[in-house]
Amino acid sequence: MRSSRLVISAMHRKTPPPHLNIENLRNAVGTVLRKSYIFWFFLIAITLNGCSEPLYKQQVYVFNTWAEVSIYGEDNKKSQAVVGEVLHEFERLQQMLHAWKPSELSQLNSALSQKQSANVSPELAAILKDATLLSMQSGGNFNPAIGKLISLWGFHADEIKPVNPSKETIAALVRENPRMSDITLNDKTVSNANSAVQIDLGDYAKVYALDRAVQLLKTRGIKNALINIGGNIAAMGEKGTRPWKIGIQHPRQQGPIAMLEIYDGETVATAGDYQRYFERDGKRYCDIIDSATGSPAQGVQAVTVVVKRGEHSSTLANAATKPLFIGGQNKWREAAQRMGIETAMLIDANGEIHITEPLNRRIEFRLPKPVVHEVP
Repeated sequence: MRSSRLVISAMHRKTPPPHLNIENLRNAVGTVLRKSYIFWFFLIAITLNGCSEPLYKQQVYVFNTWAEVSIYGEDNKKSQAVVGEVLHEFERLQQMLHAWKPSELSQLNSALSQKQSANVSPELAAILKDATLLSMQSGGNFNPAIGKLISLWGFHADEIKPVNPSKETIAALVRENPRMSDITLNDKTVSNANSAVQIDLGDYAKVYALDRAVQLLKTRGIKNALINIGGNIAAMGEKGTRPWKIGIQHPRQQGPIAMLEIYDGETVATAGDYQRYFERDGKRYCDIIDSATGSPAQGVQAVTVVVKRGEHSSTLANAATKPLFIGGQNKWREAAQRMGIETAMLIDANGEIHITEPLNRRIEFRLPKPVVHEVP
């Protein structure tokens, strides 16, 4: 059978007015694009061998992005039931880990801002412990404690609008130096030594959900699946007799910049300045904040890392993207080595590719091929 390709994308935009006809809808969407409201795409490109293939897929909007679960080779009834459980788990985690809407995490942040101790669930305590260890491993560049800075830059909102924080306010928060090491975990109790700490788990919450999805699918006997949450992807088994194949989003164009086959037990995480951002005076500001400067990191369009399955592999993959992105063209490789990452790629401000040899062997760039620099 002739093969086909399924491309899944999402656009974050204002809701169009009711009763908008098709022509007005086209015009409205065009206006959204021109004005650069929150506009980002994530994509999975899956090569399909034919329309009768036993592939079940379902998606849901969660964590401010689209999540999709694909299962290969199972009865549709079983797949539907299992995927329903996974999507329900995603909703549960969103309600627990949301940074600025009512959640267990927001309740904790309220206590931390007053230097009060708070009781948390065993699950949240384990998450905070893991995030603290990853933050230390990253040299502080993965820093979930800077929620106040993220909020100051306008990213604690469903719709991102340009802001212009004062240099004095930014400098004051930088001086307060919030770190995950400021909090103390004692069984189920969390205490805090720095009122500037506000925890925002951001993409960490998405990839934690990835690991939970993998665990749940395994317990239900699923062997072949692909889970995607906003471009963070975990692979189980294969798609028939071939590995799963994904597209890595082009940071400045619709569609993929490259295709990549991923294997059983691998997780792919991407951080980019094209996902949650705004533009002001011709400059792009994204939600990846450098805690040393208090401002959005500059000079990088996107970072992608691939890790093999292990305990907390997805959270490691996501945490690793932040120091690579913040380290930039000159320090990203050093940051990757510190995080134990061998398979990674950075797209610099000029759109040129800097890529490790293990990933360069596997990746297939789309035409026209970008400038590629392989590093050891």
